[in-house]
Amino acid sequence: MNRKSFLLSVSVFFSVFMSFVSAADFAEDDLASIKLHLQHMQVAPGASSAIEIEFQTAEGWHFYAEGETIPEMGLKINPQAQGLVFGNPIFPKSEPYYDKVINKNIGIYSGTFSVFVPFIAEANSATTDVNVAVEGVACNNQLCRKADYVISARLEISDDANMPGAFEIPQQTEETEITQTAGTSISIALPLAVLAGLLLNVMPCVWPILPIIVMRLVSQAEKGKAKSFALGVAFAIGIILFFAALAILNIVLKLGFGLVFQWGDQFRNPAFVIGMALLMIVLALYMFGLFSFGIPASVSGGKQKGGFAGSIGMGFLAAVLSTPCSFAILTFVLAWAQTQPIILATITILLIGVGMAAPYVVLTMAPSLLSKIPKPGRWMELFKHATGFVLLAIAVKLLQAAPIDKLINILYYAVVLAVCVWMWGVCVSYDTPAQKKWTIRFISVLLAILFAFLLLSGPQKGLIDWQPYNAELISSAKGKNQPVLIDFTAEWCISCKVLEKTVYSQKEVSDLIKQKGVLAIKADTTAHDYPATIALKEIYNQPAVPVTILLLPGNDKPIALAGIMIKNELITNIKSLDDVEKEN
Repeated sequence: MNRKSFLLSVSVFFSVFMSFVSAADFAEDDLASIKLHLQHMQVAPGASSAIEIEFQTAEGWHFYAEGETIPEMGLKINPQAQGLVFGNPIFPKSEPYYDKVINKNIGIYSGTFSVFVPFIAEANSATTDVNVAVEGVACNNQLCRKADYVISARLEISDDANMPGAFEIPQQTEETEITQTAGTSISIALPLAVLAGLLLNVMPCVWPILPIIVMRLVSQAEKGKAKSFALGVAFAIGIILFFAALAILNIVLKLGFGLVFQWGDQFRNPAFVIGMALLMIVLALYMFGLFSFGIPASVSGGKQKGGFAGSIGMGFLAAVLSTPCSFAILTFVLAWAQTQPIILATITILLIGVGMAAPYVVLTMAPSLLSKIPKPGRWMELFKHATGFVLLAIAVKLLQAAPIDKLINILYYAVVLAVCVWMWGVCVSYDTPAQKKWTIRFISVLLAILFAFLLLSGPQKGLIDWQPYNAELISSAKGKNQPVLIDFTAEWCISCKVLEKTVYSQKEVSDLIKQKGVLAIKADTTAHDYPATIALKEIYNQPAVPVTILLLPGNDKPIALAGIMIKNELITNIKSLDDVEKEN
């Protein structure tokens, strides 16, 4: 596991842990209050009952109904409890709502409503905690927010349970419905898991490493059937290890936190989405021929312990690359696995890996099949180029889930990254002197890291209380002898981003601004007709951004600090001011 994957896992683990710690039978914030009710406090083994999740949304807010809009935004209810088999949640009828953003009528839930989840108690006596994870998107007329809650209640499974009717469940909640969910025929679901794994091999995200895989298989076939089979099994183990990691994560979430692992949760993490989108762009550049993968001996099946470690690593990589191209069957299989006991859920997830690994084992068992693979030619180059465009389309699709305020910076960085890849692969050749080659490649890596810091790591929130440009607000502050700082910037200005990182994201500067009571104005000059753009030229006579204007009490003329190397001069000018406390 690389560092990025490790940090992502830790982040997900920590957020899940904090949600679990705060679990209770009641959750409330400024979006909604949610309560968990048990139809029966005691349930007899084998008997049916249900839970009710009661919502009271805040005025003006609503939840998107599941299946009515983008799947990631629909309200989801995920109950977990040892000794209980849950059926499908029963949602109320949604209300019609016209969403101006997507320009269509959709279904929403608002006001007071309830979701019911039927269940069957397993045949054993115990006390169990019912944990319900609630996930969705709450919106009003102006903005949307991610909503995540965990609520819980304690239920007793007892042979002596008294089960009078506690509340009426709308629609039908027969045991047959639950049995179909819990059982949805193992004979259908498990083969579907294998099929889902098989189909992962034809996903465009895996195509960039297929030539390397084929090269491995051909090389292995020349070493004899036994050697070929052993390396093929190692490759399959690498694939299965990835899905074993998913199975372990599912077990930890279920047993430790009463939560479920959902395929697609990783795409709710902005860092993961951005990372995978940029990886798709790099792989597209590989398909266009801007660089090539160097294949170590361990990967190509040469020396170093026969390439077993390389085979496992390549298999794991192939499974990881299949992630952005997940599809409906895979999603259905993993969702079905969450309704099953842990052992069956684990088997289901591992079977996906078995399905993906199976073709490689078959090919290494019968190397003669490799002769059926078409010989390389122009068709392969055209296929690679076409695949590159598919990968770019996948990257665009992934970026739809990226934070909208970071999207432009991500696109700029994608261009920078492409240039760095071009420097790495095209600006050097096999006969380039080693010193020159590694100098160029060092510069390319350094540029990629530097611009990642400048463009992808967002500014620290809340350090400076910026106000949008407003001539009346500035005039009022000057009339009160309040110092004013105006940062003239623009979205297209790279130097402005550097200034934000190196000066205005520094705690020393923000503390001084607060201490001296400086009114901080963010003046956007992105377009030529913006008020700040006009003021920059007509009032302050400055030709370009970035420029910082200081309007200080006692100074008749504005102080203009142009460029990005202004930190020391800025601090000196602000320190010359009296503290706010002294003025008061």
